[in-house]
Amino acid sequence: MAPTSTPQTPFGRVLTAMVTPFTADGELDLDGAQRLAAHLVDAGNDGLIVNGTTGESPTTGDEEKSRLVRAVVEAVGDRAHVVAGASTNDTRHSVELARAAERAGAHGLLAVTPYYSKPPQEGLYRHFTAIADATDLPVMLYDIPGRSGVPINTETIVRLAEHPRIVANKDAKGDLGRASWAIAASGLAWYSGDDMLNLPLLSVGAVGFVSVVGHVVAPELRAMLDAHLSGDVTKATEIHQKLLPVFTGMFRTQGVITTKAALTLQGLPAGPLRLPLVELSPEETDQLKRDLAAGGVQL
Repeated sequence: MAPTSTPQTPFGRVLTAMVTPFTADGELDLDGAQRLAAHLVDAGNDGLIVNGTTGESPTTGDEEKSRLVRAVVEAVGDRAHVVAGASTNDTRHSVELARAAERAGAHGLLAVTPYYSKPPQEGLYRHFTAIADATDLPVMLYDIPGRSGVPINTETIVRLAEHPRIVANKDAKGDLGRASWAIAASGLAWYSGDDMLNLPLLSVGAVGFVSVVGHVVAPELRAMLDAHLSGDVTKATEIHQKLLPVFTGMFRTQGVITTKAALTLQGLPAGPLRLPLVELSPEETDQLKRDLAAGGVQL
C-alpha cells in the first residue's frame, strides 16, 4: 500500500535520491539496499528515489532496477514513498522501465529530461507524456539542464501539468526566477533538486526536497523544513547556514562518489562504484571528512 499523500505533497516532503549499494565484487546488494532504505526513513525521509542518477542508473540493468524497487518497497512498506527513476533518452525504453517499476510496486515515477539527444520542446512534451500515459502512477518531472543539455521551458512545464498523472517537478535548473514563474503558472508540486537551494526554493513555493545530502543530514533537512513551514525564518536560516559545508563538501566531485564515501565512513551500506565513476582519493576523503565535520555530521 502506498503511503498517504496530498495534491500539495504527492511524494512527501523530504526525499533522498538513494545510492544503490553494491557488494565488494560489484553486484547488487539488496540486503544493503533494504538496510539503507530503512535507515533513511528512520532518519526523517518520507520519500526515497531509487534508480536515479545518484542510484547509478546509467550502469544498472533493467532487471536490477526492478529487483531494487521490490526490495526497497518491501523494506519501507507504507512508511515512505518509493519513487522509481524511469526515464532515459530513449522514450520507448523509458516506457518499458515505467511499466516495470509499476509491476515492482513503485509508488511513483521520476522522469528526467532526455539527455545527450537535445530534443526540442515538443520532443520533451511527447516523451514525458508517453511515460505518464504508460502507467497509473503519478509522475515527477526532473529538470536538470546541466546534465541533460536542454531545460524544460516554463511553457512546456505548464502544458505537461495538464496531464492528470504529471503532478510534480524536481527542479535542478538553478534559476529562482524561472522557478517562481513555473510554480505559479503550473500548479505542480515543486521539489528542490539542488541542496544548496533547498531553503531559497521553499521561499518561492517549493513543497520539499529531493536531496543527496539527505543520506547524512536528513534530520536537519526535516528541521529546516518544519521551521520554514511554521514561520520561523530565523531558525530555518540558521540550519541552512550550518549545513553549508555539507552542501559544498558533498559536491566537490560527483555526488554519488562522495555519498558512497560518506556512507562508508558512517558504517552504512554503500559498497563500490561502477565505472566510469571511481572512488575518492585519500586526499579527497580527508577533505570530505573535514567538510562533514564542519557541518556537524558525526563519522
